This record gives sequence, structure tokens and C-alpha cells, in this order.
Amino acid sequence: MGISEKNLSKEEYRILVEQAPIMIWRANTTTECDYFNDVWLSFTGRTLEEEVGNGWAEGVHKDDFDRCLEIYLTSFDKREIFEMEYRLLRHDGEYRWIFDRGVPFYNGDGSFGGYIGSCIDINEQVLARESLLKEKDDEIMTLSDLVPICMHCKNTRDDRGYWERVESFVSKKTKFKFSHGICPDCAEKYYGGIS
Repeated sequence: MGISEKNLSKEEYRILVEQAPIMIWRANTTTECDYFNDVWLSFTGRTLEEEVGNGWAEGVHKDDFDRCLEIYLTSFDKREIFEMEYRLLRHDGEYRWIFDRGVPFYNGDGSFGGYIGSCIDINEQVLARESLLKEKDDEIMTLSDLVPICMHCKNTRDDRGYWERVESFVSKKTKFKFSHGICPDCAEKYYGGIS
């Protein structure tokens, strides 16, 4: 049987929050952050004073900032749980993909107190996902470049499944125009040569 929450001291709670293997933040009812745990501060390499208020947002990648702000403020107004991924500047100058989940919290009297959030570094997972998507896109491009062609009559099948002469197929897909002639090998084979 585990220890009930009433048996945990404030110091034990502090240790749990500070040493949990995730980044933890809290925002008050004005949407401004007023707390970051040691794991967050170690990740960013910044002080609590630098991060509080909206200081933490300085570390969000510029390409992700507007989307994150929209998710955060919209969820905050509705007091809904939110999840988002964004790049956050790490203490060594590298942007890392972060998964951030925020949940509204309520005071003992039931009044809205703000948000509590947790973040984890998911950089490797995002890069692996992007790599798989690129491989899939490359495979689709390779397959879309294939032209189904009959090995006997050399007719091709179009996107609707109809078979047509290769010249017609290529003319529809490109600007090429065709003229017909006969190569020396076919002239010899079918016509006994051309003099």
C-alpha cells in the first residue's frame, strides 16, 4: 500500500516536484507563468527570474511561437487541457522538440487557480517521425513516377485505368509531340531493309 498524500510533508512534495524527471511549470490566472521546476531551469540554463511572467517564451522557436501562443491562450480562456509540440532553446543553444501538456487547476475553494504543465524532450521521436514521413513521401514519389506499360504492345494505363498508346499518354503528361519513323533495326526486320 502506498503512502497517502496526507502523509507527505511539504518537503516531500517539493522533492517530488523538483526532482521528477520532467519539466514542470505553473501559470496564474493572468496566463503568466509564476513557477518552473529545477529540471526546466536546468534544461533552459536560465534562472527562475528570467523565466517567470512571459520570459520563458523567449526560448520558443520563432516558427512555433504563434501556434503555441494560440493554443495556450485559447485553451486558457476555455479552461481546457491542451497538448502541443514546439521547439525550445536548450542551455547549449540547440532547439529541442518538447511535448507540453497543460491542465487547469483549482484552489481548495473550487476557484480557478491557473494551469499546471509538464514537458518532456521528444526531439529524437520527432526526428524519427520526420524521417519516416520523408521516406514514405520519397516512396510515394517513386511510385507516382512509374508508368504502367504493357510488355507486349507497349500501351500505357492512365490514372483512370484505361489503356492507351504511349504517345497519347506522354502527350497528356508533358509538352512532347511525336512524329513517327522507323529505326534501322525494325526496317531490316519488318521490311527487309530500306535502300
